[in-house]
Amino acid sequence: MRIAYVLLDPGIGVFGTKGASVHVQEVVRTFRALGHEVSVFCTRTDDDIPADLADLDVTRLEVPRGLDRGQREIALLRLSDMLADLVTETTAASGQGFDLVYERYSLFSTAGARISDRLDVPLIMEVNAPLLEEQRTHRGLVHAEHAARATAASFAGADRIVCVSELVADWVRTDYPGLDDVSVVPNGVNTERITPRSGHGRLGEGDRRAHGPVRIGFVGTLKPWHGTDRLIAACAGLVGDFRVDIVGHGPEADALEEQVRALGLGGRVRFHGALGPESVPEALREFDIAVAPYPAGENYFSPLKVYEYLAAGLPVVASRVGAIPGVLSGSGAAILTDPADTADLTRALQQLIDDAELRAEMGARARADALASHSWTRRCRQILAPVTDADPARARAAPVDTATAPVDRGSFVSGRRPASAVRA
Repeated sequence: MRIAYVLLDPGIGVFGTKGASVHVQEVVRTFRALGHEVSVFCTRTDDDIPADLADLDVTRLEVPRGLDRGQREIALLRLSDMLADLVTETTAASGQGFDLVYERYSLFSTAGARISDRLDVPLIMEVNAPLLEEQRTHRGLVHAEHAARATAASFAGADRIVCVSELVADWVRTDYPGLDDVSVVPNGVNTERITPRSGHGRLGEGDRRAHGPVRIGFVGTLKPWHGTDRLIAACAGLVGDFRVDIVGHGPEADALEEQVRALGLGGRVRFHGALGPESVPEALREFDIAVAPYPAGENYFSPLKVYEYLAAGLPVVASRVGAIPGVLSGSGAAILTDPADTADLTRALQQLIDDAELRAEMGARARADALASHSWTRRCRQILAPVTDADPARARAAPVDTATAPVDRGSFVSGRRPASAVRA
């Protein structure tokens, strides 16, 4: 099956380092591993190109620089039209069409719906957040009516809408009633890219720092809704030999470093900055405990970091908020804490610092849970099922077992992608 992957959002680089970029890469990587051809149409690429995606066919339409917010929003509307024209004209000229349009929902984009209509192929729309409200609250939105109209047109043009959480699906169903297929498919993890360290799950062998500091780790963009400040505050109440590793960068970085200094944790907390996706697995193997310290309040995320922690075989301490209890409750791999009570977070961390055997047991359960339930292979098969199941020929193009089959590395080509792959 030939898939046109559409991403108009200029805040997400296809080859970037933040969670949304990793999400794009993993979905594309898994579609390809399942036997499909993928071409990406986007407005931003960034430079951290994984070797196994170096040959990915990417077409980029660049957002003009130097625009204010309102001008930038209008430019995105124009780019959406241009992108739809480009795909359909290229398809007509080459004689090679697409079997499916897959779009990651972006404000001001109707490109996926237009391409789907013109080529008469299905559109699957992936929705990760209620972007209209998120943009108003956190960044500002000048042309809200244009954004709302584009959202409505995109959703109405989709044959299937896959949302990452029930809260996101509830927003779509409530604000856009009458849509035929609005389903929940949570995020996943590449269980071959992210693996535990050697000796995982065996006390003494796996816990190779049994006599050194216990490493508490966080991975994510440093933005307020990730709750990194809660983690630092909680660590001020810990005792014993521990260290905190914060992997990621973002607008809160300076404030968090000041918080560390003010609490006298300078010798305990290390900021590593943003790492490329290829470096994250090794960083996770250095942790003994992994933390998702989300604050109280509305939480509609399907947090990638939690799935990555599980795949790395790490005991998880996470806030009891949003979709997280549904993922972790009953897994035996996590301690859930009150998102409004920092002392509760401190107690959970202290329990794991003091009990190496518990860390090893929870880590083993974490890895088993990731393998059994949360692979990207399973998720992407769920996303594509209505299309591949409806067409036996397309189904034959995706023969990989849903849960446990390994990624077909043989279909990847290492090295730099052709220069012509990106058209700015």
